[in-house]
Amino acid sequence: MKILLIYPYFIEERIRGEDVKAVPMGLYSVGAVMKENHYDLEILDWHEIKKSPEKVEEELRSKKPDVIGLSVLNGNRWGAIDIARTAKQLNPKIKVVFGGIGATFLWRHLLTHFPEVDVVVLGEGERTFLNLVRHFEKKEDQGISEIRGIAYRKQGKPVKTGEPGPIRDLDRLPIPAKHFAYQHVSSSRGCAWNCSFCGSPEFWGRKIRRRSPERFVEELELLFRKGVTFFYFSDDTFTVNPERVIEICKRIIEKNLRIAWYAISRVDHADEEMLYWMRRAGCIQISYGVESGSEKIRKALGKPVKTAEIKRAFALTTRYGILSRAYFIYGAPGETWETIQETIDLMDEIKPLSAIFYLLDIFPGTKLYSDLEKRRGITEEVWLKEIEGIMYFETEPTMNDELILAFGKKLRTVFYDRVHSYADSIELVEKEDLYPWHADFCSRLGMTFSQGDYSKVQEVREKGEIAEKLFRKALGYSPDHRAYLGLGMLSQRKGQFKESVKILEEGLSHWPKSEDLNVCLGISTMNLGDFRAALDRFSRFPQSKTAVQYRDECVNALKG
Repeated sequence: MKILLIYPYFIEERIRGEDVKAVPMGLYSVGAVMKENHYDLEILDWHEIKKSPEKVEEELRSKKPDVIGLSVLNGNRWGAIDIARTAKQLNPKIKVVFGGIGATFLWRHLLTHFPEVDVVVLGEGERTFLNLVRHFEKKEDQGISEIRGIAYRKQGKPVKTGEPGPIRDLDRLPIPAKHFAYQHVSSSRGCAWNCSFCGSPEFWGRKIRRRSPERFVEELELLFRKGVTFFYFSDDTFTVNPERVIEICKRIIEKNLRIAWYAISRVDHADEEMLYWMRRAGCIQISYGVESGSEKIRKALGKPVKTAEIKRAFALTTRYGILSRAYFIYGAPGETWETIQETIDLMDEIKPLSAIFYLLDIFPGTKLYSDLEKRRGITEEVWLKEIEGIMYFETEPTMNDELILAFGKKLRTVFYDRVHSYADSIELVEKEDLYPWHADFCSRLGMTFSQGDYSKVQEVREKGEIAEKLFRKALGYSPDHRAYLGLGMLSQRKGQFKESVKILEEGLSHWPKSEDLNVCLGISTMNLGDFRAALDRFSRFPQSKTAVQYRDECVNALKG
């Protein structure tokens, strides 16, 4: 039996594609269970396939699946429906299964309106999908009602079977890294809190289930051996248990896993010793849900954290050389120009080095959605429209498009206008054993201003000056490859080629085989007219297209 697990495309292009472009972890976990049970299975990332829609039919014709499982969020449900429709047109006997948070909360709607969907897997899918496929293999209509955790049609009407119950021992699940390579990992499932805009409490339940540190680090090691060196730790709140986090970090260090990773946390769970070990183990960014500068709005969103806790978390995180990212929500209940100013005032105090501003969306499975059903009497028929979510401001008479756009523009403009000053104010903890990590932190941030995201944003001021300060600050802590390269490139931009040569040669005294440093030095040497010396640098890297291009220029110059 051939099985395809598919991550469908979204309705709309994303402003920040990295938030949704990765195949969900659950798909890999389901896939691992099926692989361990000897099924012929592939995972297909079709997040981008909308750009080449003809490939959907081509791939389905080529692979001839018997079962397809689609991972459905609210935003990609129409992509999933389109794929299911095409699959059924090609093979009416194919079994189409929807799963994921979007399908779980809209199971009745999907089965009522879309005959292409045969079954919806509710909640955690590992055991349920395996049982369902075994049922399909029997080619019998009887017995499907005995499978817990699904919804299907009985006599033409959607029905739901018994609750599957949570998988209590997550260590008993196979590690997907034995079969697949990916970057998003999680050491736990569930969230103990109850934010009104989030579906996690309803989907997972408000109890956190954890994998053992040994098992989690084993997964990281398997992926590291496959060449994966950057990870997203996607736990809803990775830092909820500092002792456990420290144990994970120490195991990463003991196994010499030279990795970098992002984590998600809450501001009321920022522990100083834990942050030290997280940095030592490769953590380079922590995202905190600040949501608003207004305590009143945070309380309305089910996030009653104190302003003092927010300030402490951001100060500590930055002091330990971890980039602090703030998530803000605007257009929330009670939002006014006064609360927007409160957010700006808080932003100036916590000085986030990265910030994401989201317009409040309402999705099924959240408390906001339940309140909206009661307040406005909406039904699931609303999801027949090609929308990803319901904008809260559209349900609030005191708000309108113009006001909301102005809120968002103000927040983003202020952040970009001031982020250079936030970076310039960084003070790192005086711990000598952290100096190499401090250097890494400063040079990463410097590159953000000179080459990365902030370099492309017109509103960000003093890009070059801040980048140079950060690169020099990095070298004040420890020799750092990225800092030498960054300074060399900045000097090139200024036409200061002798200064560029000097700093790059210093870097090469530490990393003599570095392609980037050698090529950058060659470019500076060319600009000083020494084509033979430049040719020597470029000729060391015959596999590099950039080096070969400049090498040929040197050869032509010497011939002339």
